[in-house]
Order: sequence, then C-alpha cells, then structure tokens
Amino acid sequence: MTLLPRLPSRLLVVAGLLLATTVSLVAAAGASVHHNPLTGEVVNFYGERPPPNATVHKYLPPPSKDDWYKPPDGWEATKPGAVLRTRPHAYPTINIRNAIDTFQVLYRTTDSRNNASWSVATVFIPKSHENCTLPTSSPSYNASACSHGIVAYEVPSDSADPDAAPSYLLQMREPYGEMRDMLARGWFVMVPDYEGPGASFCAGVQAGHATLDASRAVLSIAGQFGLQMDRVKLGLWGYSGGAFAAEFTAELAESYAPDLTIDASVIGGSSPNLTTVDERMNNKDTAGLVVTSILGITVQQPAAREFLLKQLQPTGPFNATRFMNATTMTGADALDAFSGQNVFDYFVNGRDDWANPAMQDVIHDDAVMGLHGVPRMPSFYYKAEHDEMSPVNETAAIVEQFCNAGANILFHRNTLGGHNDELWSGRLRALEYLSAKLDGHGNITIPATGCATLDVTIPLDPLYLLPDWWWTEGPGAGLGLAGAG
Repeated sequence: MTLLPRLPSRLLVVAGLLLATTVSLVAAAGASVHHNPLTGEVVNFYGERPPPNATVHKYLPPPSKDDWYKPPDGWEATKPGAVLRTRPHAYPTINIRNAIDTFQVLYRTTDSRNNASWSVATVFIPKSHENCTLPTSSPSYNASACSHGIVAYEVPSDSADPDAAPSYLLQMREPYGEMRDMLARGWFVMVPDYEGPGASFCAGVQAGHATLDASRAVLSIAGQFGLQMDRVKLGLWGYSGGAFAAEFTAELAESYAPDLTIDASVIGGSSPNLTTVDERMNNKDTAGLVVTSILGITVQQPAAREFLLKQLQPTGPFNATRFMNATTMTGADALDAFSGQNVFDYFVNGRDDWANPAMQDVIHDDAVMGLHGVPRMPSFYYKAEHDEMSPVNETAAIVEQFCNAGANILFHRNTLGGHNDELWSGRLRALEYLSAKLDGHGNITIPATGCATLDVTIPLDPLYLLPDWWWTEGPGAGLGLAGAG
C-alpha cells in the first residue's frame, strides 16, 4: 500500500542515494535534528535562533525580551481559553511557504498542577486565503475563498528553554515541511507553545491544557481573519514529541474542554511512557533529550526539582552546572552537547536517582498516556513496527484500551522502517486522514465507527516531502532541486 507519488525522472538518481543511505531523523521524544542522508552528518536546522539584528530579514525578539509575552494585570481571574492579547501580522518575515500572513494570541490556560497559566499560539494563514475579502460584512466578501479548516499542529519543541518556543523559532523556518503541506491544502495552521512559559518539556497535562485553550482562544477570534466559523472544522496533529502533546490533548479534551469540538486527531510515532523512551535514548546521540525531559518534567514540580538539584554531581566532568546549562539550549543544541553520554552519570547515585519515586511519580502522573481520559474524536494513529525509540506494542496497548472504551481509531503499523523513517512515510496518510475529516474527502479508508488496526508496508520515499530549507540551505543546496518539496 502506498499513497506516495511517483518521483519525477529527474529526481531518481538523488532518490536512489537517499533510499540507499536512509533518511534519519532523530525524533525520539520529538527531536528537531536531521541527519544528512548522503553523509550521515547532523544538520541542526531547527537549533538556530532568529538573528536579532538581521539586516535583510526582520524578526521578533525572543520571548524573554518581548513585552508582548507578559500577560496583563488580572489575567489569572479570566477563564481558560480567554484571549489576553493579540498580535495581527505577527511575523515581520515569513519563511514558510504557502503562508500569506500570521497572527498570534496570548491566552489564559492551566498548567499540570491546575494553576492558572498562560501561553501563546501562532496562526499561519494559507496563501489560498488571499482572495477572501474581509470584513465578512463587506459586499465583496467571498466566502468560497475563505478557509474553513484549521489544524492545531504540535511542533516538537524538545527544549527546557522558554526562548526556544515555536512562536519564536518558527520565524526562521519550519522543521519538516508538514506546515507547508497543510497550508497548501488551504487550512489555517495553529501552533501552540504547549510547553508554557516555563518550557515544561514532556509535561503532558500542561501540553494538553495549553493546546485545548489555544484552540478555544484562536477560534474565538479567527472569524476576524476570515475563517468560516459557520462551517469550521478543527484538526489536531503531532509526530513524536508533537504526538506527545497531541495525544494528551485528545485524552483531556472531554473532561477539560467539553465545549470544544475536535473533528480529528492524528498521532504519529507516539511515546506512551516517558520512562521507556528515556531508557532507550540514553547513551546515544539522543541523550540530550533525556536531559531536557528531566528538566522539563520538573519545571512545575518543586519537590521533584529540589530532589533533582540535590542529586546532581557538584563536581567532575558530569556536573550540575553542565546539566543545568540545557535550560538555555534549543533541543538541537542539547542533542549536540550531550550526544552519546550516559545521563545517569550526572547523578550522585546514578540511575537509582532517576528511578527514585521522587522522579518517577512525577513522570507517571504527567508523562504516561492512557491515564487522563479517552479520545472521543475520530483518530488516526500511525507508527513503525520497528520503532526503536518506543515499542510499537506500547502504542498498540493504548489503542486497544481506548477502543475497548468506545473510541473511533484507525491504527497503521508500518512493517518497514523505524521511528525516524515513519515521520516521512506517514505524512501523506496523515494529510489524507485530515482531509477526509476537515474537507470531506481523502484517499484513505477509515472505519465509520469502532476501530481498525492495519499492518501496512510503505517504503521510505522522502524526496517529495523534504522541507524547503533542505534544498535551499541544507544538504540539498546546489543540487538544482530547490522547491522540489
């Protein structure tokens, strides 16, 4: 089975090289680093921050230096999902193809401990929307040209640094090309800073709340930007680290935001148990994500953070200062800084400190799926059978649990490739599922009710899907294939 297009003949030689060497994306708990499929070298494309004083392009300042991110007085008394501030035409420079404009929303939400919090969502408006004449009361208003679909897209953040939030970094470029492809289908793309103001990486409840409240806030004002509110459809999508946020959002939707209708959720390469993932990422080039996950999961947990700081080695090559430096790193920077290390060497008692209930209880409550509700929206799960970061059986067990509780799920287990490959191999199926639910047509078979688990065999064919940056400034620059994606 395949939904991937045939490659143009002029690309076959390069495609052969790509397939022979295999594209590898370190996406464990949502890493944002590619490996050059031709050389195997790391390409830290999402680790860069927008230059603050660029002469050609203009960028917003980082959140810590941007007063717009400071919520107004009295914000705590507002309801979850309330709009606190908006920024139309948010990005001075848009580096994502098929986007014609952006706007941002500062909104009230709730953290993992049910305390009042706030976050930011960035919304990208598709180029197809340019013929949507506003305001809607205008005689020249053309509803047929206005979008009705919007997708809450969870960008893997992977960082414990608030200045590495998607709302800031996406000014440079998008990681994978998925936003470009959604925009090409005429959908608004909403990206929440689901880690919140403290960069709570891997705090699932925080991520779910932030995404649900982002959806509430954006939908409350999106009509001003031309979204057809009388026929709006809302989708949810994330892969790997993004799937972590999307899955918790789907679980929490019924209890936390019963007023919100989500028409589809798409969960790719999910990691149901952070403990399993951290064990598998340690001692590899993904070890940096173990560090950022430990930091992120303890941001809102004072007792766990106190325990962490107490148990870090004060001196030696693996010391507390080196560990805590990750709080000022992007996910890509952390991957580079801690590559190949045994993260447990930073602890006084080694792995025993990480396995201590002071840490594991927090992980259980905030980073294990299946404990916070059942997704009630139609859902598509996809995962590689040989996923090396998280066992496919862990996801299968979650799917079975939800199905036994009445969920409507299509689950694809790809017999080819691993975690990194499925990012590419699953994209077109994810887009077709979203199209079926948002637009009423899609080239994918979906169970009307109940669940279906299918073993599919879909080869890695990334050339068509590679993001634009790959051809213009990444490993593909100079190959004469700019824009092929």
